[in-house]
Amino acid sequence: MKKRDFLKVSLLAAGAMMLPRKASALKFYPTKKDTDWAILYSTWCGSSRDAAVWISEGMNGIAEVFDVKENPDLSGYSHIVVGGSIRSAATSPQLQEYLKKHRKQLAPKIKAYFAVCGNMMRPVTDQLYTQFFTDHLCKITGVVDVPQKVFLGRITWGLMEPEVREQMQSFPGMVEYDNLKRQDCLEFGKEIFESI
Repeated sequence: MKKRDFLKVSLLAAGAMMLPRKASALKFYPTKKDTDWAILYSTWCGSSRDAAVWISEGMNGIAEVFDVKENPDLSGYSHIVVGGSIRSAATSPQLQEYLKKHRKQLAPKIKAYFAVCGNMMRPVTDQLYTQFFTDHLCKITGVVDVPQKVFLGRITWGLMEPEVREQMQSFPGMVEYDNLKRQDCLEFGKEIFESI
């Protein structure tokens, strides 16, 4: 190996070793520095991730956005928005377990909830609010009387687990669709921001 090639490889290896062991892709979401707001979400196919980012944008970027799969440490945040994608009237098991495990720490900080649900392409009803919030997230956290919003979701066959895709495709007339609206998420973010 030539001396010059050896030096290049050595410098690249040294640089790679200086990178943090666990890089957080979530830091690439647009936010303002030194925020004490966080949005915690769970998602199966990405709809709730997009909703969480757009909610933060509606809050003028004051909220950091965290996927529950990252098992984030939210102890440094004073205000938290919680939400997730819904299947069979519930958020993901990971989000439910996280909320139960950290209930004492999170309860005084939860300021809003959101849910993303395809709802078989039907409009959102008051029954969904009761089902997703009163009977689900509020029971897990013990927090009620905070802003809540149900967003219609989307279906992308390629992002679904094979067994879920097969089940969904068995419904007559079921097609891929996208009813998640960025503007609705921005407006909910503004509502939360104005409630501060």
